[in-house]
Amino acid sequence: MKVKKVHIFGGGTVAHIANHLALTAPAYGTTAKRLAVLSGVRFQCDVETHLTKMAGGTLETNEDVQKKIDELKADTSTRVIFFNCALVDWKPTTGIVNSVTKYYTAPTGHVFKSGVKGDYLFEFGKYNQRLTTHGTDSLNLTFTPAEKIISSIRNGRKDIFLVGFKTTCGATKQEMFEKGLTLCKESSVNLVLVNDTKTHWNMIVTPEEAAYHETQDRDEVLRNLVDMAYYRSHLTFTQSTVISGTPWPWETPGIPQSLKTIVEYCIKGNAYKPFKGATVGHFAVKLSDKEFLTSIRKSNFNDLAKTGMVYVRTDGPDTVIAYGAKPSVGGQSQRIVFNDHPGMDCIVHFHCPLKDGHPDDIPVRSQREVECGSHQCGKNTSDGLKQFGNLKVVMLDQHGPNIVFNKNIDPNEVIAFIERNFDLSKKTGGYHL
Repeated sequence: MKVKKVHIFGGGTVAHIANHLALTAPAYGTTAKRLAVLSGVRFQCDVETHLTKMAGGTLETNEDVQKKIDELKADTSTRVIFFNCALVDWKPTTGIVNSVTKYYTAPTGHVFKSGVKGDYLFEFGKYNQRLTTHGTDSLNLTFTPAEKIISSIRNGRKDIFLVGFKTTCGATKQEMFEKGLTLCKESSVNLVLVNDTKTHWNMIVTPEEAAYHETQDRDEVLRNLVDMAYYRSHLTFTQSTVISGTPWPWETPGIPQSLKTIVEYCIKGNAYKPFKGATVGHFAVKLSDKEFLTSIRKSNFNDLAKTGMVYVRTDGPDTVIAYGAKPSVGGQSQRIVFNDHPGMDCIVHFHCPLKDGHPDDIPVRSQREVECGSHQCGKNTSDGLKQFGNLKVVMLDQHGPNIVFNKNIDPNEVIAFIERNFDLSKKTGGYHL
Protein backbone atom coordinates (compact mmCIF):
# COMPACT_ATOMS: atom_id res chain seq x y z
CA MET A 1 0.00 0.00 0.00
CA LYS A 2 1.25 3.48 -0.80
CA VAL A 3 0.25 7.03 -0.12
CA LYS A 4 1.25 9.99 -2.21
CA LYS A 5 3.24 12.21 0.15
CA VAL A 6 3.81 12.44 3.90
CA HIS A 7 4.63 15.86 5.36
CA ILE A 8 6.08 16.38 8.83
CA PHE A 9 6.20 19.73 10.61
CA GLY A 10 8.42 20.39 13.61
CA GLY A 11 10.16 23.00 15.72
CA GLY A 12 8.97 26.09 17.58
CA THR A 13 7.80 29.42 16.20
CA VAL A 14 8.30 33.02 17.28
CA ALA A 15 6.06 36.09 17.41
CA HIS A 16 8.14 39.22 16.91
CA ILE A 17 7.57 42.09 19.32
CA ALA A 18 10.44 44.38 18.36
CA ASN A 19 13.95 44.14 17.03
CA HIS A 20 15.78 41.57 19.22
CA LEU A 21 12.62 40.84 21.23
CA ALA A 22 10.13 38.03 20.56
CA LEU A 23 7.74 35.61 22.17
CA THR A 24 8.71 31.99 21.49
CA ALA A 25 7.43 28.44 21.82
CA PRO A 26 10.69 26.54 22.41
CA ALA A 27 10.95 23.30 20.44
CA TYR A 28 13.90 21.98 18.49
CA GLY A 29 12.47 19.37 16.12
CA THR A 30 13.71 16.18 17.79
CA THR A 31 10.32 14.48 17.49
CA ALA A 32 9.75 15.62 13.90
CA LYS A 33 13.14 14.33 12.80
CA ARG A 34 12.48 10.95 14.42
CA LEU A 35 9.03 10.79 12.80
CA ALA A 36 10.63 11.44 9.42
CA VAL A 37 12.90 8.42 9.83
CA LEU A 38 10.10 6.16 11.06
CA SER A 39 7.67 7.34 8.37
CA GLY A 40 10.18 6.82 5.59
CA VAL A 41 10.57 3.19 6.60
CA ARG A 42 6.87 2.51 7.27
CA PHE A 43 5.18 4.38 4.44
CA GLN A 44 7.77 3.70 1.74
CA CYS A 45 6.95 6.94 -0.05
CA ASP A 46 8.10 10.55 -0.31
CA VAL A 47 8.45 12.10 3.16
CA GLU A 48 9.12 15.83 3.45
CA THR A 49 10.00 17.68 6.62
CA HIS A 50 9.10 21.32 7.21
CA LEU A 51 11.13 22.62 10.14
CA THR A 52 11.25 25.99 11.80
CA LYS A 53 14.50 27.93 12.18
CA MET A 54 14.59 26.79 15.79
CA ALA A 55 14.87 23.21 14.49
CA GLY A 56 17.30 24.00 11.68
CA GLY A 57 14.74 24.76 8.97
CA THR A 58 13.45 27.89 7.27
CA LEU A 59 10.03 28.56 8.78
CA GLU A 60 9.97 31.13 11.57
CA THR A 61 6.54 32.50 12.48
CA ASN A 62 3.03 31.11 12.68
CA GLU A 63 2.33 32.96 9.46
CA ASP A 64 5.16 31.08 7.74
CA VAL A 65 3.68 27.78 8.89
CA GLN A 66 0.19 28.75 7.74
CA LYS A 67 1.53 29.71 4.30
CA LYS A 68 3.23 26.32 3.95
CA ILE A 69 0.03 24.53 5.04
CA ASP A 70 -1.93 26.44 2.39
CA GLU A 71 0.59 25.36 -0.24
CA LEU A 72 0.27 21.72 0.78
CA LYS A 73 -3.52 21.89 0.76
CA ALA A 74 -3.39 23.15 -2.82
CA ASP A 75 -1.22 20.16 -3.77
CA THR A 76 -3.36 17.09 -4.49
CA SER A 77 -0.43 14.78 -3.73
CA THR A 78 -0.56 15.75 -0.03
CA ARG A 79 -1.98 12.77 1.84
CA VAL A 80 -0.63 12.72 5.42
CA ILE A 81 0.47 15.58 7.69
CA PHE A 82 2.16 15.11 11.06
CA PHE A 83 1.68 18.56 12.58
CA ASN A 84 4.28 18.65 15.36
CA CYS A 85 5.06 22.38 15.36
CA ALA A 86 5.12 24.14 18.71
CA LEU A 87 3.22 27.27 17.74
CA VAL A 88 3.19 30.46 19.75
CA ASP A 89 -0.34 30.44 21.17
CA TRP A 90 -0.45 34.22 21.70
CA LYS A 91 -0.01 37.21 19.46
CA PRO A 92 0.96 40.67 20.73
CA THR A 93 -1.72 43.31 20.24
CA THR A 94 -0.66 46.29 22.39
CA GLY A 95 2.75 47.42 23.65
CA ILE A 96 3.36 50.26 26.10
CA VAL A 97 6.80 51.30 27.28
CA ASN A 98 7.26 53.72 30.19
CA SER A 99 10.43 55.57 29.33
CA VAL A 100 12.13 58.95 28.98
CA THR A 101 12.80 58.03 25.36
CA LYS A 102 10.12 57.68 22.72
CA TYR A 103 11.25 56.48 19.35
CA TYR A 104 9.09 56.99 16.33
CA THR A 105 9.63 57.15 12.59
CA ALA A 106 8.64 60.25 10.66
CA PRO A 107 7.22 60.02 7.12
CA THR A 108 10.60 61.16 5.80
CA GLY A 109 12.23 58.08 7.31
CA HIS A 110 14.19 59.99 9.96
CA VAL A 111 14.05 58.63 13.50
CA PHE A 112 13.32 61.14 16.27
CA LYS A 113 13.20 60.76 20.03
CA SER A 114 11.46 62.60 22.84
CA GLY A 115 13.02 63.41 26.19
CA VAL A 116 9.66 63.61 27.93
CA LYS A 117 9.03 60.71 30.29
CA GLY A 118 5.71 58.96 29.79
CA ASP A 119 3.85 55.91 28.47
CA TYR A 120 4.36 55.42 24.79
CA LEU A 121 2.76 52.94 22.39
CA PHE A 122 5.00 51.17 19.93
CA GLU A 123 4.40 49.06 16.83
CA PHE A 124 5.24 45.37 16.71
CA GLY A 125 7.57 43.91 14.13
CA LYS A 126 10.88 42.13 13.64
CA TYR A 127 12.47 45.19 12.06
CA ASN A 128 10.75 47.90 14.06
CA GLN A 129 12.81 50.03 16.40
CA ARG A 130 14.77 48.25 19.11
CA LEU A 131 13.44 48.91 22.62
CA THR A 132 16.13 50.10 24.97
CA THR A 133 16.26 49.38 28.68
CA HIS A 134 18.14 52.65 29.29
CA GLY A 135 15.79 55.12 30.98
CA THR A 136 12.94 52.60 30.84
CA ASP A 137 10.91 51.77 33.95
CA SER A 138 8.61 49.11 32.51
CA LEU A 139 7.33 47.38 29.41
CA ASN A 140 3.70 46.29 29.30
CA LEU A 141 2.42 43.95 26.62
CA THR A 142 -1.08 42.71 25.82
CA PHE A 143 -1.64 39.41 23.99
CA THR A 144 -4.65 37.74 22.44
CA PRO A 145 -4.97 34.07 21.42
CA ALA A 146 -3.43 33.24 18.05
CA GLU A 147 -5.45 31.52 15.35
CA LYS A 148 -5.38 27.70 15.51
CA ILE A 149 -3.60 26.66 12.33
CA ILE A 150 -4.34 22.98 12.85
CA SER A 151 -8.07 23.68 12.54
CA SER A 152 -7.56 24.87 8.96
CA ILE A 153 -5.72 21.82 7.65
CA ARG A 154 -8.65 19.50 6.84
CA ASN A 155 -11.05 22.32 6.04
CA GLY A 156 -11.87 21.56 2.42
CA ARG A 157 -9.39 18.65 2.36
CA LYS A 158 -11.00 15.80 4.29
CA ASP A 159 -8.81 13.41 2.32
CA ILE A 160 -5.75 14.58 4.27
CA PHE A 161 -4.93 12.31 7.19
CA LEU A 162 -3.93 14.60 10.05
CA VAL A 163 -1.86 13.68 13.09
CA GLY A 164 -1.87 16.31 15.84
CA PHE A 165 0.15 16.72 19.01
CA LYS A 166 -0.86 18.08 22.40
CA THR A 167 1.52 18.93 25.23
CA THR A 168 0.57 19.12 28.89
CA CYS A 169 2.63 19.82 32.00
CA GLY A 170 1.85 17.97 35.21
CA ALA A 171 -1.60 16.90 34.01
CA THR A 172 -3.44 13.79 35.15
CA LYS A 173 -4.03 11.02 32.61
CA GLN A 174 -7.71 11.99 32.61
CA GLU A 175 -6.80 15.59 31.76
CA MET A 176 -4.38 14.46 29.05
CA PHE A 177 -7.06 12.28 27.47
CA GLU A 178 -9.67 15.04 27.50
CA LYS A 179 -7.28 17.58 25.97
CA GLY A 180 -6.33 15.16 23.22
CA LEU A 181 -9.95 14.29 22.55
CA THR A 182 -10.91 17.96 22.42
CA LEU A 183 -8.27 18.53 19.74
CA CYS A 184 -9.61 15.52 17.82
CA LYS A 185 -13.18 16.76 17.89
CA GLU A 186 -12.69 20.51 17.46
CA SER A 187 -10.02 20.43 14.75
CA SER A 188 -11.02 17.27 12.82
CA VAL A 189 -7.78 15.49 13.70
CA ASN A 190 -7.46 11.78 12.94
CA LEU A 191 -4.93 10.92 15.66
CA VAL A 192 -3.51 12.95 18.56
CA LEU A 193 -0.35 12.15 20.48
CA VAL A 194 -0.57 13.69 23.95
CA ASN A 195 2.59 13.92 26.02
CA ASP A 196 3.22 15.44 29.42
CA THR A 197 6.55 17.23 29.76
CA LYS A 198 6.65 16.73 33.54
CA THR A 199 5.56 13.10 33.94
CA HIS A 200 6.83 12.00 30.48
CA TRP A 201 3.57 10.08 30.00
CA ASN A 202 2.33 9.56 26.45
CA MET A 203 -0.93 8.35 24.90
CA ILE A 204 -2.45 8.22 21.41
CA VAL A 205 -6.05 9.47 21.38
CA THR A 206 -8.50 8.58 18.60
CA PRO A 207 -11.80 10.12 17.45
CA GLU A 208 -13.59 7.00 18.75
CA GLU A 209 -12.64 8.24 22.25
CA ALA A 210 -10.00 5.62 22.92
CA ALA A 211 -6.42 5.90 24.18
CA TYR A 212 -3.70 3.61 22.84
CA HIS A 213 -0.06 2.93 23.71
CA GLU A 214 0.07 4.66 27.08
CA THR A 215 3.72 4.66 28.05
CA GLN A 216 6.70 6.72 29.20
CA ASP A 217 8.80 5.22 26.41
CA ARG A 218 8.86 8.04 23.87
CA ASP A 219 10.29 6.03 20.99
CA GLU A 220 7.77 3.24 21.52
CA VAL A 221 4.83 5.61 21.27
CA LEU A 222 6.27 7.32 18.17
CA ARG A 223 6.73 3.98 16.40
CA ASN A 224 3.15 3.00 17.19
CA LEU A 225 1.87 6.42 16.16
CA VAL A 226 3.44 6.04 12.72
CA ASP A 227 2.11 2.48 12.47
CA MET A 228 -1.45 3.55 13.33
CA ALA A 229 -1.20 6.48 10.91
CA TYR A 230 -0.02 4.11 8.18
CA TYR A 231 -3.02 1.80 8.55
CA ARG A 232 -5.62 4.51 9.10
CA SER A 233 -4.44 6.75 6.27
CA HIS A 234 -5.28 4.00 3.76
CA LEU A 235 -8.95 3.75 4.76
CA THR A 236 -11.89 4.54 2.49
CA PHE A 237 -14.70 6.89 3.49
CA THR A 238 -17.98 7.95 1.90
CA GLN A 239 -18.87 11.57 2.57
CA SER A 240 -22.57 12.21 3.05
CA THR A 241 -24.44 15.11 1.45
CA VAL A 242 -27.01 16.84 3.63
CA ILE A 243 -29.99 18.42 1.87
CA SER A 244 -33.12 20.09 3.18
CA GLY A 245 -35.42 17.90 5.20
CA THR A 246 -36.68 17.23 8.69
CA PRO A 247 -35.39 14.60 11.13
CA TRP A 248 -37.87 11.87 12.07
CA PRO A 249 -39.24 12.38 15.59
CA TRP A 250 -38.36 9.59 18.02
CA GLU A 251 -42.04 8.70 18.37
CA THR A 252 -42.52 8.23 14.61
CA PRO A 253 -44.28 4.88 13.94
CA GLY A 254 -41.65 4.04 11.30
CA ILE A 255 -39.07 3.57 14.06
CA PRO A 256 -39.56 0.00 15.38
CA GLN A 257 -40.69 -0.30 18.97
CA SER A 258 -38.03 -2.95 19.59
CA LEU A 259 -35.25 -0.52 18.62
CA LYS A 260 -36.78 2.22 20.77
CA THR A 261 -37.03 -0.06 23.79
CA ILE A 262 -33.42 -1.24 23.50
CA VAL A 263 -31.98 2.23 22.90
CA GLU A 264 -34.00 3.67 25.79
CA TYR A 265 -32.72 0.88 28.03
CA CYS A 266 -29.14 1.81 27.03
CA ILE A 267 -29.82 5.49 27.71
CA LYS A 268 -31.24 4.70 31.14
CA GLY A 269 -28.13 2.64 31.91
CA ASN A 270 -25.84 5.57 30.94
CA ALA A 271 -24.40 3.86 27.86
CA TYR A 272 -24.20 7.15 25.97
CA LYS A 273 -21.88 9.48 27.88
CA PRO A 274 -21.67 13.00 26.44
CA PHE A 275 -18.43 14.85 25.71
CA LYS A 276 -18.69 18.52 24.77
CA GLY A 277 -22.48 18.06 24.58
CA ALA A 278 -22.44 15.15 22.10
CA THR A 279 -22.45 11.38 22.46
CA VAL A 280 -20.71 8.64 20.47
CA GLY A 281 -22.03 5.31 19.30
CA HIS A 282 -24.91 4.88 16.87
CA PHE A 283 -28.12 3.00 16.10
CA ALA A 284 -30.15 2.50 12.93
CA VAL A 285 -32.99 0.69 11.22
CA LYS A 286 -33.04 -0.44 7.58
CA LEU A 287 -36.16 0.63 5.69
CA SER A 288 -35.25 -0.82 2.29
CA ASP A 289 -32.14 -1.74 0.32
CA LYS A 290 -31.54 1.96 -0.33
CA GLU A 291 -33.11 3.62 2.71
CA PHE A 292 -32.48 3.65 6.43
CA LEU A 293 -32.90 5.78 9.53
CA THR A 294 -29.83 6.46 11.64
CA SER A 295 -28.82 8.47 14.67
CA ILE A 296 -27.71 12.07 14.15
CA ARG A 297 -24.02 12.89 14.28
CA LYS A 298 -22.78 15.24 17.02
CA SER A 299 -26.05 15.08 18.91
CA ASN A 300 -26.87 13.94 22.44
CA PHE A 301 -28.63 10.58 22.34
CA ASN A 302 -29.92 11.22 25.83
CA ASP A 303 -32.21 13.84 24.29
CA LEU A 304 -33.81 11.79 21.52
CA ALA A 305 -37.24 13.25 22.18
CA LYS A 306 -35.88 16.48 20.67
CA THR A 307 -33.36 15.22 18.12
CA GLY A 308 -34.95 12.07 16.65
CA MET A 309 -33.29 10.23 13.73
CA VAL A 310 -32.25 11.22 10.23
CA TYR A 311 -33.55 9.65 7.00
CA VAL A 312 -30.80 8.53 4.63
CA ARG A 313 -30.96 7.35 1.02
CA THR A 314 -28.12 5.64 -0.80
CA ASP A 315 -27.57 5.06 -4.50
CA GLY A 316 -24.37 3.05 -4.23
CA PRO A 317 -21.25 2.67 -2.07
CA ASP A 318 -20.10 6.24 -2.73
CA THR A 319 -23.36 8.21 -2.57
CA VAL A 320 -25.24 9.03 0.63
CA ILE A 321 -27.97 11.67 0.84
CA ALA A 322 -29.20 12.69 4.28
CA TYR A 323 -32.33 14.76 4.79
CA GLY A 324 -32.09 17.54 7.35
CA ALA A 325 -29.13 16.43 9.50
CA LYS A 326 -25.71 14.81 9.27
CA PRO A 327 -25.98 11.03 9.70
CA SER A 328 -24.04 8.97 12.20
CA VAL A 329 -20.37 8.45 11.39
CA GLY A 330 -21.17 4.75 11.73
CA GLY A 331 -23.58 4.88 8.81
CA GLN A 332 -21.15 3.09 6.51
CA SER A 333 -20.83 0.22 8.99
CA GLN A 334 -24.62 0.04 9.19
CA ARG A 335 -24.96 -0.23 5.39
CA ILE A 336 -22.33 -2.98 5.13
CA VAL A 337 -23.80 -4.97 8.02
CA PHE A 338 -27.35 -4.77 6.65
CA ASN A 339 -26.14 -5.81 3.20
CA ASP A 340 -24.06 -8.75 4.48
CA HIS A 341 -26.64 -10.09 6.93
CA PRO A 342 -30.06 -10.50 5.30
CA GLY A 343 -32.92 -10.47 7.75
CA MET A 344 -31.07 -8.19 10.17
CA ASP A 345 -32.43 -4.64 9.95
CA CYS A 346 -31.56 -3.00 13.30
CA ILE A 347 -28.23 -2.20 14.91
CA VAL A 348 -27.22 -0.69 18.26
CA HIS A 349 -23.68 0.37 19.13
CA PHE A 350 -22.35 1.97 22.33
CA HIS A 351 -18.90 2.52 23.85
CA CYS A 352 -19.05 0.30 26.93
CA PRO A 353 -16.77 -2.59 28.00
CA LEU A 354 -17.39 -6.27 28.53
CA LYS A 355 -18.06 -7.28 32.13
CA ASP A 356 -15.40 -9.29 33.91
CA GLY A 357 -16.35 -12.92 33.54
CA HIS A 358 -19.07 -12.25 30.96
CA PRO A 359 -20.78 -15.58 30.13
CA ASP A 360 -21.17 -15.39 26.35
CA ASP A 361 -18.24 -16.09 24.03
CA ILE A 362 -18.37 -12.77 22.19
CA PRO A 363 -15.77 -12.35 19.42
CA VAL A 364 -13.41 -9.37 19.83
CA ARG A 365 -12.00 -7.50 16.84
CA SER A 366 -9.15 -4.97 16.89
CA GLN A 367 -10.15 -1.35 16.27
CA ARG A 368 -6.60 0.01 16.41
CA GLU A 369 -6.09 -0.09 12.64
CA VAL A 370 -9.44 1.34 11.54
CA GLU A 371 -11.24 4.60 12.17
CA CYS A 372 -14.96 4.53 12.83
CA GLY A 373 -16.91 5.48 9.72
CA SER A 374 -14.56 3.85 7.24
CA HIS A 375 -15.56 1.06 4.87
CA GLN A 376 -12.90 -1.11 6.51
CA CYS A 377 -14.43 -0.55 9.95
CA GLY A 378 -17.78 -1.68 8.56
CA LYS A 379 -16.25 -4.79 7.02
CA ASN A 380 -14.35 -5.55 10.23
CA THR A 381 -17.62 -5.29 12.15
CA SER A 382 -19.63 -7.34 9.67
CA ASP A 383 -17.06 -10.14 9.43
CA GLY A 384 -16.81 -10.42 13.21
CA LEU A 385 -20.52 -10.81 13.98
CA LYS A 386 -21.49 -14.04 15.74
CA GLN A 387 -25.00 -15.44 16.27
CA PHE A 388 -26.43 -15.56 19.79
CA GLY A 389 -30.05 -16.68 19.70
CA ASN A 390 -31.91 -14.21 17.50
CA LEU A 391 -29.19 -11.56 17.48
CA LYS A 392 -25.63 -11.17 16.24
CA VAL A 393 -22.85 -9.45 18.17
CA VAL A 394 -19.21 -8.43 17.83
CA MET A 395 -17.03 -6.49 20.29
CA LEU A 396 -14.63 -3.94 18.82
CA ASP A 397 -11.66 -3.75 21.17
CA GLN A 398 -11.33 -0.43 23.03
CA HIS A 399 -14.41 0.70 21.14
CA GLY A 400 -17.61 -1.16 21.97
CA PRO A 401 -20.15 -3.77 20.83
CA ASN A 402 -22.29 -3.83 17.71
CA ILE A 403 -25.56 -5.66 18.35
CA VAL A 404 -27.61 -6.57 15.27
CA PHE A 405 -31.16 -7.96 15.16
CA ASN A 406 -34.47 -8.01 13.29
CA LYS A 407 -37.05 -5.40 14.24
CA ASN A 408 -39.53 -8.19 15.15
CA ILE A 409 -37.29 -9.51 17.93
CA ASP A 410 -38.46 -9.51 21.53
CA PRO A 411 -36.41 -6.55 22.86
CA ASN A 412 -36.07 -8.30 26.22
CA GLU A 413 -33.83 -10.89 24.56
CA VAL A 414 -31.40 -8.15 23.52
CA ILE A 415 -31.65 -6.37 26.88
CA ALA A 416 -30.95 -9.61 28.76
CA PHE A 417 -27.89 -10.21 26.56
CA ILE A 418 -26.58 -6.71 27.26
CA GLU A 419 -27.15 -7.09 31.00
CA ARG A 420 -25.20 -10.37 31.08
CA ASN A 421 -22.21 -9.15 29.15
CA PHE A 422 -21.72 -5.37 29.20
CA ASP A 423 -21.13 -2.74 31.87
CA LEU A 424 -23.08 0.32 30.73
CA SER A 425 -21.79 2.43 33.61
CA LYS A 426 -18.24 2.35 32.22
CA LYS A 427 -16.64 3.51 28.99
CA THR A 428 -14.34 1.68 26.60
CA GLY A 429 -11.01 3.17 25.66
CA GLY A 430 -9.55 6.23 27.29
CA TYR A 431 -11.09 7.40 30.50
CA HIS A 432 -14.52 7.85 32.01
CA LEU A 433 -15.99 11.14 30.79
